[in-house]
Amino acid sequence: MSTRGILRPGAVGRAFSLERRPPPDDLKRLVESHWIVAWELGDRPPYTSEVLPHPSVHLVFEPGEASVYGVQRRRYVRRLAGSGWAVGTKFLPGGFAGFVDRPVSDLTDSVFELDALFGADGRRLAMKCAAQPSVEAKLSAVHRFLRDRIDGGRDPRLELVQAITAEMRAAAPGERVRAIAERHRLSVRTMQRLFSDYVGVGPQWVLKRYRLHDAVEQIDRRGDVDWTRFALDLGYYDHAHFNRDFRALVGRTPAQYGLELGG
Repeated sequence: MSTRGILRPGAVGRAFSLERRPPPDDLKRLVESHWIVAWELGDRPPYTSEVLPHPSVHLVFEPGEASVYGVQRRRYVRRLAGSGWAVGTKFLPGGFAGFVDRPVSDLTDSVFELDALFGADGRRLAMKCAAQPSVEAKLSAVHRFLRDRIDGGRDPRLELVQAITAEMRAAAPGERVRAIAERHRLSVRTMQRLFSDYVGVGPQWVLKRYRLHDAVEQIDRRGDVDWTRFALDLGYYDHAHFNRDFRALVGRTPAQYGLELGG
């Protein structure tokens, strides 16, 4: 199971449980996965969970809450204490765009109650999921809600966004936004507008976040690291630039994060 984006992934299974479930086939072009998180810490000290941002919108249900999270550009920090749970739907980049009548960038760094985006239908979904005791029943209600709002026709702009973000996810170190835009016969400005409408953040942000996700995963797997060589292998011009980007997102330097894993 992927723990991509979770800082200190060794806590999965110890401080909290994480389960991922694939969406049904007819929603796979819009939804990446469902996730279920639960914790039962009892008298143990609280645990601070940290997750790096993805270029994805999330639909999240917790006890007494039902919310849509736009793309969050800062890492998500949550203090887990006692017991609790959350059930979420993670949309593919661009996958949420067809469900709202505004640019997805209007949702960025914000959290909305369901009725703020979907009115009475959102309230009904929140109430229905709150009344359902099982994860399966909650997800079934979400699937019905999404299916009722899907336009069955093709959206070439969405397909283009998804092709570009998939290319970014697999991009070689040092790849540049301009080169990706040129391969898709777009100007950088056109690609920026497309990402604002569909993804919620710009293409440079997405490319950089995927690069930093790769960096964290490699640090999670490796022992001793030559940080200068590591930064160059990721496509950075120098160690200082990598350190600056990493610290801005993760809250500590790569070396400090590596020491946390060792401890």
